[in-house]
Amino acid sequence: MDVNGLKLNPSSAMTVPSYSPAQTRAKPVGSLEKLALVLPTLHEAANLRALLNDVRRTLQRNSIPWELIVVDDNSRDGTAEIAAAIAREDQRVRLLVRRGQCGLAGAILHGWQHTDATILGAMDADGQHPAEVLPQLIASIVNGQDLAIGSRYAQGGCRDWNFIRRLLSLAATAAARPLQPSWPRVTDPLSGFFMVRRRCVDHVLFQAAGFKLLLEILVRGRIQSVEEIPFAFGRRQGGRSKMSGKVAWDYAGLLARLYRERFAMARLPQAGCPRSRF
Repeated sequence: MDVNGLKLNPSSAMTVPSYSPAQTRAKPVGSLEKLALVLPTLHEAANLRALLNDVRRTLQRNSIPWELIVVDDNSRDGTAEIAAAIAREDQRVRLLVRRGQCGLAGAILHGWQHTDATILGAMDADGQHPAEVLPQLIASIVNGQDLAIGSRYAQGGCRDWNFIRRLLSLAATAAARPLQPSWPRVTDPLSGFFMVRRRCVDHVLFQAAGFKLLLEILVRGRIQSVEEIPFAFGRRQGGRSKMSGKVAWDYAGLLARLYRERFAMARLPQAGCPRSRF
């Protein structure tokens, strides 16, 4: 199915289309940069207005053009109405509503498919990702990095978690560590707060279900350089956490798929095929 000229794939897997700005040689490089920051939402009416206002105030101090794309999975709690009201006041804010689909990764990919931005970003809508870190992420990409990650585990980061939540996060991160390329290797491959150059992920097939898109980008994307920006990961400001048994099941499925691919590729040289990057 095509929407506005963009190729959309079945809900089980999605790709990010490429985009080539017109007349690139006639413009300074800096003028070509544009950021699209996607905020996936599901029942975030209690948090969204304050977050959008904070993000807009922060991004207004940056020199590159930007847009905020709220992708709502048909919350029906007022989330979409809040985003629509702000979008009417500020044309840089857009609302996309998905019906019959759910999943944070799929929502982010859906937003990326509907923008021509050269820098693609993701940020949770629950208030746990601080807007004041956005300029550092933008600067990292503009200064040459392929991927900039808001990291809970980089030196200087902070996590306001209880013991059980911290233990689960450490276990999930440890399970993903062997999947990363030998370089660049990051401390927080499961962060939901990051920015990436579009050229590094265009036409790469990603899983739409689940919550851990960054891990897939690290494994499948064309990433040559990464910078981790430490930040203080706070508590949810309102609403309820989306952590559930289904989230854990989706993550286990993603890990199983990526491990199968990794070991399948590792066997290819034995059959006379080129060696994989793993």
